[in-house]
Amino acid sequence: MSSDPDAQTADLSFEDALKRLEAIVAQLETGEIPLDQAITLYAEGDRLRARCDERLAAAQARIDKISLGSDGQPRGLQPFDAG
Repeated sequence: MSSDPDAQTADLSFEDALKRLEAIVAQLETGEIPLDQAITLYAEGDRLRARCDERLAAAQARIDKISLGSDGQPRGLQPFDAG
């Protein structure tokens, strides 16, 4: 892995980033870590959250909705609309 924190975050899968983010939250919630370390962990967590958001947005953009005709057979695909 690269020593650049942003590069390290970019290399993680969604699942790995989420696991690391959950571990960071658990550490921060204990309140038992020094302030400097808490700040470093918070910054890492913020990068991981952004990475997860990017991954989710990319996945959502790839989802298609199958539309069915009146006979119940697939008629075509429509882009996913979360709204």
